[in-house]
Amino acid sequence: MTALDAVRARQSWSKVDDTAPSHEELLTLVAAAGRVADHSSLRPWRLIELRGSDRDLLGAAISKAQGDKSPSTKPLRAPLLIAVVASYRKSDKVPRWEQEAVASGVAHMLSLLLDDAGWGVLWRTGHYTRAKAVAKAHGLDKNEELLGWLYVGGKPAGKKPGRRKAVDARKLVSRMPKAKKKK
Repeated sequence: MTALDAVRARQSWSKVDDTAPSHEELLTLVAAAGRVADHSSLRPWRLIELRGSDRDLLGAAISKAQGDKSPSTKPLRAPLLIAVVASYRKSDKVPRWEQEAVASGVAHMLSLLLDDAGWGVLWRTGHYTRAKAVAKAHGLDKNEELLGWLYVGGKPAGKKPGRRKAVDARKLVSRMPKAKKKK
């Protein structure tokens, strides 16, 4: 399968089973995902692996952030959650937005690699990703922001991913506007 085939085949899996890649399998994929374009090689990102009871702690933090009394069950929807953290570095050359783009690129590349390896993946976000209780649960530093989680698990037998509309590239790709003539 080519990279183009893998990208075209990628789908989000909102429901997965209770299997997940091992820590070692994950490290192999993260090493490859980390090869995204990264101006000045700052590596302004890190990932946090959540398994087992880690997901319960996250559920409690989400509930606290939302003012709910009972823990959120959202983190229990997959056996492995990978928190995507933008870890900003001081740089005169690379602005904050570009560093966040690198972290997002790593997350997307990792989701493609996980999908290609046969795992179901969904990138979840939410207003509580920037909540203090959630940041504290993840042990984030002052220079870090949570961008969301990759929910990872096995693709259930007989289940198909959700449908995605085809992308009409003609509507999204244009040329630079012509310079206006000076009078």
